[in-house]
Amino acid sequence: MCHSLVRSEKQSTVDRQLSTDVIPYKSATQRKLNVFTKAGNIKFIKRITKQSIQIMLKDIQVLNEKETRGGFGEGIYEAGKKNEKVVVLTADLAGSLKLGPFIKDFPNRFVQCGIAEANMMGIAAGLTIGGKIPYTTTFANFSTGRVYDQIRQSIAYSGKNVKICASHAGLTLGEDGATHQILEDIGLMKMLPGMTVIVPCDFNQTKAATMAIADYEGPVYLRFGRPKWPNFTKEDGSDFVIGKAQVLGEGTDISIFACGHLVWKAIEAGRILEEKGYTVDLVNIHTIKPLDEAAIIASIAKTGCAVTCEEHNILGGLGESVARVAAHHKPIPVEMVGTKDTFGESGKPEELLKKYGLDTPDIVAAAEKVIARKKA
Repeated sequence: MCHSLVRSEKQSTVDRQLSTDVIPYKSATQRKLNVFTKAGNIKFIKRITKQSIQIMLKDIQVLNEKETRGGFGEGIYEAGKKNEKVVVLTADLAGSLKLGPFIKDFPNRFVQCGIAEANMMGIAAGLTIGGKIPYTTTFANFSTGRVYDQIRQSIAYSGKNVKICASHAGLTLGEDGATHQILEDIGLMKMLPGMTVIVPCDFNQTKAATMAIADYEGPVYLRFGRPKWPNFTKEDGSDFVIGKAQVLGEGTDISIFACGHLVWKAIEAGRILEEKGYTVDLVNIHTIKPLDEAAIIASIAKTGCAVTCEEHNILGGLGESVARVAAHHKPIPVEMVGTKDTFGESGKPEELLKKYGLDTPDIVAAAEKVIARKKA
């Protein structure tokens, strides 16, 4: 079965039928109520509302391990087949961004800009005037830090329909080291007026996001990574909607909000916490902006505390966005898992996540700390 959220073997036949069509933004109880209200089975409704029916972290299944940049490569190819206005530009990194199939089938819609990222952004902005949908492709550091002036002045300021696609983000870039491991890009991009910021969690979600932004009007920053990573969201991408958070687990003791590669680390941490007797409300915030504030408020209203997880500086990233929502609507204790005002270094991805406090045990420790703060 390809679905990433699968019920336990003990469920009823009706449960199994319902679980094959997961609606990620409604609880299991809500889904059952919707179905059985139509069937008129009032007695069953009364019974199931007394049960604790939840989306369970333990039921999430890894389909395989793939690079998120590979998901981008497949997604841009599918977007190109669907829409002839899609054009791809790269700054001498066609291989790293997996652009081979697109270049082969659509050579007239591919522009090799060379190592001239600022020029690439200007060309992309100009292409939108003629009705094209340009995707710029290079490493995240070169997609943002090197060309921020061009993005601000030529793309964001005038609302150009440019899709800025940034691979090799964060510490998991690995051996290339601090000069390439940008940890400030989410903050840079989310502060630009009108800029949409998306950080998908795996191969399937990156593919879905890449295809979705072709139909999304306005500038977009799409951030993804280099290494192979657990791939667990739906293969058809139906559990991804721009601006809508994805609920991966339901609980009342702790909210965990995560994005990108750290969504899987958060799932691992959530399972450990559940073994310790806690129930975890785990939410994948793949769209940093526009932020699904309703999903955040709904989660923290149940749990009263939160942990945020991101492969990014805690200054300016997902954590600060969640804390802002909490401060405005329901002040709660919040702990943030991310880099602490530092640059990275060369090393293996998993070793770097451990060294910089972004690993599974760090999320567990943050959760137990914030639960204790809630109780204090």
